[in-house]
Parts: sequence; C-alpha cells; structure tokens
Amino acid sequence: MSSEEKDDKKVVVEESDASVFNLSDDDDKELVALGYKPSFKREFTNLATISFAFSIMGLCSSIATTFNTPLTLGGPASVVWCWILGACMCFTLGASIAEIVSAYPTCGGLYTASAQLVPKNYRATVGWLVGWLNILGQIAGISSTEFGLANMIMAAANVGRDGEFVITPGKVVGLFAGLLVVHGLLNSLATRWLAKLTQGFVFVNLGTTFAIIITLLAKTPRAEMHPAKYVFGSDGVVNQTTGWPTGLAFLFGLLSVQWTMTDYDATAHISEEVKRAAYAAPSAIFIAVIGTGLIGWLLNIVVILCSGPLEALQVSASGSAFLDILVLRVGKNGALAIWAFVCLTAFFVVQTALQAASRTVYAFSRDHGLPDAGYFGKNNKRTLTPLRAIWFTTFVSILPGLLDLASPIAANAIFSLTAMALDMSYIVPIFCRRIFANHPDVNFKPGPFFMGHGWLGLACNITCISWTVFITIIFSLPFVRPVTANTMNYSSVITVGVIVLAYLWYFAAAHNHYTGPQSNLHDSKVEAVTQDYENKKANPEDHS
Repeated sequence: MSSEEKDDKKVVVEESDASVFNLSDDDDKELVALGYKPSFKREFTNLATISFAFSIMGLCSSIATTFNTPLTLGGPASVVWCWILGACMCFTLGASIAEIVSAYPTCGGLYTASAQLVPKNYRATVGWLVGWLNILGQIAGISSTEFGLANMIMAAANVGRDGEFVITPGKVVGLFAGLLVVHGLLNSLATRWLAKLTQGFVFVNLGTTFAIIITLLAKTPRAEMHPAKYVFGSDGVVNQTTGWPTGLAFLFGLLSVQWTMTDYDATAHISEEVKRAAYAAPSAIFIAVIGTGLIGWLLNIVVILCSGPLEALQVSASGSAFLDILVLRVGKNGALAIWAFVCLTAFFVVQTALQAASRTVYAFSRDHGLPDAGYFGKNNKRTLTPLRAIWFTTFVSILPGLLDLASPIAANAIFSLTAMALDMSYIVPIFCRRIFANHPDVNFKPGPFFMGHGWLGLACNITCISWTVFITIIFSLPFVRPVTANTMNYSSVITVGVIVLAYLWYFAAAHNHYTGPQSNLHDSKVEAVTQDYENKKANPEDHS
C-alpha cells in the first residue's frame, strides 16, 4: 500500500483508548497538531453549535433569574442602562475569546490555549490559575443557574396557589439537587443525541423571548406604560435599600448582564465534538454574544415599560418581579404558561453548562491538574463521552446550593462568583497573548476568526481586560450596608480562598505531576502528524 493510500485510512493513535483520527479530516489533524488525540465524535453541526452558544447564556431565563437585583438595588433605569453598558463591554470580551478559540479549538478551551500563549517556564503556573478559575466559575454557573431555576419553579407554585404555597430553603435545595441529577442523566447520552437535543434549544429560547416582548406590549394599556424618564431617565434611578451612594448602587445592576453574558468559552469546550471547529465555535460565540446583548436589551426595556408600580414588585410574595409583571399583564394562567417556557430555557442553560464544564474537568484531569491520577480524563468507550467527569461535575455542583440552608446571602454570592471567576479566567490568556507576543517561545498562529494585527484587536483586548478588572471590584462589594455576617458578599472570599488553596497544593505537591496543558500523544506520532498537516497547509497544491 502506498503512503498516499495510507493517508486516507483511519489511524489508531493509542491502542488503550477508542480514539481514532482520520488524516483526511482537518479538524482531527488540527487537534493532533496541538498535541491531543481525538477522543470524541464530531456530531455538532453549525446549527447545533450556534444553538449551544445561545443556550449557555439563556437570555429570557437568565434575565428573569437576576431581574430583581438591578430593579431593587439601582432601580428601573439600572435594569436598562447597565444591560447595554455591560453588553457592549461583553462584545469586546466575546470577540477576544473567539479569536483565541479559533486558534486553539480544544475541549480545554482558554485553559489549554493559555499554555500556548506564554513562555515554557510559565506554562504550569499560568495553566494552573486559568484551569482552577475556569472550573470554579463553571461550577458556580451550573449551581447558580440550577438554583435560579428551582426558585423560578417555586415562584410559579406560589403564584399558582395564590400565595398559599410556602417557599422554604429546604424545598428549594431539594428541588435544586433533584434537577441536577436529571441533568447528569441527560448529559450521559452519546454526543449524537446531545447534538440532536441541543439544536432545538435556540428556537425555544428566542421564541419565548419574542413572545414575552409581543405579549407585554399587546396587553399593556398605553396609559399604564411608564414614561421615558422612568425607563431611561432620572425617575428610574431608585436607591432605597443598599446604604451605598446612588451611583454605586446603580452599577450593581451590572450583575444581571454579566451573569447572563458569560461562559462564552463553553462552546470552545465542546469544540472536539464540533464539525469545522476552528470556524464554527468562534462564529457561534460571536453571533450569540451580539444576539443576546441586543435582544436582551430590548426585552429589558419592554419589561420595565410594562412593569407597573415599583412598590408592588419590591414586596412580591413570589420572589420574582419578572413573573409578577407577567401576571399583572396577562393574568395568572397566561403568565404561568409563558413561565413554563422560561423555566424550560433555564433548564437548557444548565444542560449545556454541565456539558461544557464536564469537558473542562476532563481536559484538566487529562493534563494531571486534578489529584485523580487522570481518572476523570477518560472517555467511556461506549458513548465516547467523559461520564466520570460528568457525574463528578454534577455532584460537586450541588455543594454551592447547600449554602442556601445556612444563608441566602451566601447562596446569592454564587451569582457574583460565576461572573468574577469566569471572566478572570478569560482575561489571563488574553493578557498573556499581548505581553508575550514577541517572545521566542510563543508563536500565536491566528485561526480563521481573527481581528487582525492592527488597532481593532488591541483595542478589544485592552477594553475587555480593563472592564473585567472593574466589574470584579464591583462584584466583590457587599450589596447592602452596613456590612454584617448576613449581608457580606462572600464571592471574593470564595474566589481568593480557592485560588490560594490551589496554589498551596501546587507548590506543596502538584508541581511534581502537573507541568501545564500537555500532549497525550507519543512525541514521534505528534511530530509525524503535525509535520504532515503543516506541509499540506503550506503547500495545498501539492496535496490536491
């Protein structure tokens, strides 16, 4: 058999695994060139990938979950202006992330990319930081979204029984844990079924959002709509409960948009399951960020426009101002019918978030970043998905929700923690890419999604780094003064605590087995396949 004929055959990379790659498949060759054996089936189409990217943000369900925060802390105008301010900043972060994901399409996402963007002697310490921040943020994201969904279902039960249903922490946490187990079971499906399930999420998500917008505008009498000064102006700035200056209280409204528009790199974590990943994954991220930002702003404007008296929303028995507005305008039955789809959208968020987080745990374990001897870095040979990592992630995600049994304030800090930890894990590789751009050990090769070498990419990078530092400070502050044990914002304490403990462990023992994101192929095989791929990229006419 000639060498040309062999190139068209599937090559087993490592006999101890079910992994195979095809030398005629650019996705697999790109992955092998980065040093990793293909271990997943590429079943996610362009539609499924875009749907995944939209679903991870949630849009209407994420806004509904966090709507009380900007409304009660900064007032109606905070809901509207903080959203578009944060969304514009998120555009720069989303574009910067998409650029790196396009260059390094692996399930480790920005964690794996971080090793390629720094000199060799920094790879372990930087990879360790990005890995732990990213896992912490994703776990917090799963937990906070599922916790929000449990509260949304409880709010519906309260409304359905005309306020007679008593919501207790025990009921919320019990439902929260049960829902996470259901998501663990669904995520245990093979990639083919996950892709089929995911591709319909975007239609429910966007369909529900536009249904809410149209219904509220149609059912709200013109005379009862709030004036522009209430929606956009000074009449909508209300600071009655925080104890902080009004300007700072207004900025607390950023929590909604930053919590909604985060986990951008979730699509990167399924890139080893995506067809034409270097194109599809970053494109899906960018489309979803733009779409969520603009449509979310429209939704917030309409909800505030039709919201009714602010005093009634602040003393709501259901605990959800968003649901109360729907009840006010379309009645109990109509509101609960719409709310069922909002809850379904939140269900989709957790489904996609758990899939992404489990792939991150898989990648980190594969690189020996966990004290598990690579146990969670293995795929099930039947489903070709990381079942061990899926169930580990599921059970660990239950732990933050248990905080509600001790303190609702501590539980709510998980929402801030999500945005802080994830966004910090994003700006580290973005910062490193710029700082070490001319270092001989660093060779950043742009992917298909690239903002160029000029001012545009640099401006986006500087803006998103500066913005993330700013919101990290904002989200570290307690939302209410005076500060007591019951009003303390524990998000910064948890974030710093996890990172300090992680580095203590690293310097005490983990540095012996963790050297940063690393190849799981034999060097000779990596070299042969990489050279073949680079030759074909450099001289495509010789291999036509």
